[in-house]
Amino acid sequence: MNKTNVPSPATPAELLETLQSGRLDLTPELRKLADYLLENPYEIGVCSIRQLATKAEVKPNTLVRLSRALGMDSYEAFREVFRDEIRQGRETYPDRARWLQSLAQRGEMGALYAASAESAIDNIESLFAATDHHLIEAAAREIVAARRCYVLGVGVNNAVARNFAYLAGMAIDGVRALPQGGTLPVDGIARADERDILIAMTFRPYRREIVEAVAVARAQGVPVIAISDSPACPIMVDAQHRFVVPTDTPQFFISTIALNAFFEVLIAFIIAEAGEDAIASVEAYHTQRRALGIYVEEKDWQT
Repeated sequence: MNKTNVPSPATPAELLETLQSGRLDLTPELRKLADYLLENPYEIGVCSIRQLATKAEVKPNTLVRLSRALGMDSYEAFREVFRDEIRQGRETYPDRARWLQSLAQRGEMGALYAASAESAIDNIESLFAATDHHLIEAAAREIVAARRCYVLGVGVNNAVARNFAYLAGMAIDGVRALPQGGTLPVDGIARADERDILIAMTFRPYRREIVEAVAVARAQGVPVIAISDSPACPIMVDAQHRFVVPTDTPQFFISTIALNAFFEVLIAFIIAEAGEDAIASVEAYHTQRRALGIYVEEKDWQT
């Protein structure tokens, strides 16, 4: 990792990408700090060098060394990149902040409602602010070109995977949600190879079966689109496409609002990349459903 790795002027996303791609080349102490920062990027903009060193359980000088490895003159210069983003975010939505404060004044349930609303809005804003649409476009292009597209998620993410496979399957062939039935995640990709593509998602705490399935896919030459809430997630390593999707929530489960929004955009890009064939496929899908009487027509319920 050296100064040439970081574009100038650097952005938080570029610095974190450099940390992720170069972390294995770092010394154990610097790697320990890099892992902490990848898991907790927002701490950088709000913590002093001593505060952050204490949280990461490293010496303050380690932060200076890592900052220089990233092409920064000092930790303060490194920190300033993240502080600028925080400032911009706070100045952009004053009306929303006042609205959320008014919700919190309604009592305990109002405060929970406000916290839920704030996290949901923040997740959506963070996703679209931090994600380059060209990267989603590139991923969509590869999905359309692939022989088969597997989308892997367990727990609550399995419902997201199935919804994506259902909708994308209207436009293109070969989209399969995993795992299926009583099978293991790894079972579904047993015959996959470099002609296919795997979309895999897991969020903290990371699911072992997802990490293992992605490792098997890589060994078989399958390109991977990795989705997580942290660049430090194990499935991000060596993935052809990496997307960080925020899942913050006051609840005990992860929020999938931003995740669903990401997949909605991906589906739109897939249809755009697939061209007229995709449009014809969607039209044929719904034409057949109407012919079979699956949909309730207006004449059926108006009396």
